[in-house]
Parts: sequence; structure tokens; C-alpha cells
Amino acid sequence: MNRSQSVHSSVQYGRKLVSAGISGIRNGQDSARGEQPLSTIAAEAAQSSLTLAAMGACVGLVSSCLLHRRNSLSKAVVLGSIGSALGFLAGFSWQTRNVTSSMAQSAARELRKARDERWLELNPIDYA
Repeated sequence: MNRSQSVHSSVQYGRKLVSAGISGIRNGQDSARGEQPLSTIAAEAAQSSLTLAAMGACVGLVSSCLLHRRNSLSKAVVLGSIGSALGFLAGFSWQTRNVTSSMAQSAARELRKARDERWLELNPIDYA
């Protein structure tokens, strides 16, 4: 096999891996959400994450007041925003963990299949 065939084979394998990963993500998403649309799941998760975002903002504001002797409004706003973002992120990721884990497991399964097929192509088993 010359260099151009090797590069072409590697590119094809890469494309196959990408399509297998995308297919696995779609299959996992479909199996996790059932009949419920993904936008509804995301909207419910975002709505329930707002309480954690508010708590994170409060923690950021309180830490700004406690840690800094000089009460700087800009530091309080920054720490409050960071706390709010971290709280929202934590809540949203917790609420969508079932869909996310199903998508990751399905993608990993499809990638394993594609890698196994590639290995069998490169290492054929001769039973004769």
C-alpha cells in the first residue's frame, strides 16, 4: 500500500468513526427522550436550574463581601455572575444526566463497532 492509499484509507476510517459517533448520539437521544421532544426536556431542565443559579449568585455575592475588605461593586458582580453560571451549569447537567449518559453510551457502542470492523479488515481471520 503506498502513501496516498494509506492516507485515503485513514480519511475513510475517520469519516466512518465520525458518522458512527453521530449515529450513536442520535440513537441514544431517541431512546432516552422517548416521545418527549428534546426542547421540552431542555426547557424543563433550564427552568429547574434557575434556583441553583440564584443560590450560586447569592454565594458569589456573599463571598465577595466576606473575602474583600473593600466592597467593590465590580468584584461582587463578577463573583455573583460566576456563582450564578456555575449553579445553572450544575443544575442543568444534573437534570439532563439521563439523556446525556444514554447518548454517550450509545455513541461509545457505535464507535466500538466501527473500530472492531476496521480491526477485522486489517487482521482477517483465516479459518482454513
